[in-house]
Amino acid sequence: MSRRVVRQSKFRHVFGQAAKADQAYEDIRVSKVTWDSAFCAVNPKFLAIIVEAGGGGAFIVLPLAKTGRVDKNYPLVTGHTGPVLDIDWCPHNDNVIASASDDTTVMVWQIPDYTPVRNITEPVITLEGHSKRVGILSWHPTARNVLLSAGGDNVIIIWNVGTGEVLLSLDDIHPDVIHSVCWNSNGSLLATTCKDKTLRIIDPRKSQVVAERARPHEGARPLRAVFTADGKLLSTGFSRMSERQLALWDPNNFEEPVALQEMDTSNGVLLPFYDPDSSIVYLCGKGDSSIRYFEITDEPPFVHYLNTFSSKEPQRGMGFMPKRGLDVSKCEIARFYKLHERKCEPIVMTVPRKSDLFQDDLYPDTPGPEPALEADEWLSGQDAEPVLISLKEGYVPPKHRELRVTKRNILDVRPPASPRRSQSASEAPLSQHTLETLLEEMKALRERVQAQEERITALENMLCELVDGTD
Repeated sequence: MSRRVVRQSKFRHVFGQAAKADQAYEDIRVSKVTWDSAFCAVNPKFLAIIVEAGGGGAFIVLPLAKTGRVDKNYPLVTGHTGPVLDIDWCPHNDNVIASASDDTTVMVWQIPDYTPVRNITEPVITLEGHSKRVGILSWHPTARNVLLSAGGDNVIIIWNVGTGEVLLSLDDIHPDVIHSVCWNSNGSLLATTCKDKTLRIIDPRKSQVVAERARPHEGARPLRAVFTADGKLLSTGFSRMSERQLALWDPNNFEEPVALQEMDTSNGVLLPFYDPDSSIVYLCGKGDSSIRYFEITDEPPFVHYLNTFSSKEPQRGMGFMPKRGLDVSKCEIARFYKLHERKCEPIVMTVPRKSDLFQDDLYPDTPGPEPALEADEWLSGQDAEPVLISLKEGYVPPKHRELRVTKRNILDVRPPASPRRSQSASEAPLSQHTLETLLEEMKALRERVQAQEERITALENMLCELVDGTD
């Protein structure tokens, strides 16, 4: 009986390719802050990069199409009084980005579709609740306006950005600095790694640890962990001999890893970027000049090495494009934005195929920009899987959508309503506060219409005078 030596996989020949020089973003002074975050965030509309800035922290936001040399006076997003440590695009609104800083605050920004003339200095909302630097941000994958932040005060805060309120504060779970936080696919659980060398799975709404594993990697350097599509965990860390490792864990049995891969003896912390659609994890080390990638399957040895993309320059950080931002006509299954000292270079991962037709097997339906839940529904205990979209016709980002922040009336001391079925806007009872707001808006609108009518009358009079003059 012949034994099949080569494992069958459509991703076996995935290859990486750096974009041509004219497709890169040149002359960007990438931040030199020593912090293990990606320093870069990207979505189908914009590329955001944390940059060097005097007198506080800043990041630059460029439309994806604006490649080439970036003007040294290009407007920045500035507002933090300390260095920016992490940035994250909202998955449900491509014009909204959150930034976390050394100054203990989190700011949420609305980015216009047009290029601003001057620096953006006014955030939509500033979230204040941490007592030390904030270094980790992560938006909820399915609930609207829910943002998680983790700080040097060992506290995780989950915010409702739409009201500026703290939904949950997890302040007695981690005894030391938190290194990474990741939501699972429907946002019901969190995976965290901490300086105390423990990997935890947390139910945030119950504020309790569901499962934990002390020292999943023996080494002293920081750990990272991400959920896989089927609820397992991928962790990166170091062995006792300082070898870098990738491990796959089953949370129901945390005693032994399902699989363990050893790599090399470099110092850089491996940042895992996991793609649930293809079940491929990409490992990018800060200071490395390579991206390793592995396929995760249900059959032993579970973690299969695919290939390594290598280049000459080391990476300062890395951005990972959501699936809906990829070019499906070229069989592109992932795109990275690699930060150098003075530029950002796209790297495209492609499955070689001869056909020009849409490849259904490479592009299953993927999470789209519509949230599945409201913040209060999630808080009340509801869970929902992401709302999926097809990429068959390619994805076109929606037009500019405004983030509206409605701060609750702190004088209104009525107890919050018990969780109930969400109502449509027409069914929901109007509070006095909402009524006053609507009346003010109507009054302002009437004044604007009146001003426009007066302007039209004046223009008509001018036109009549001109016509009379020519006669």
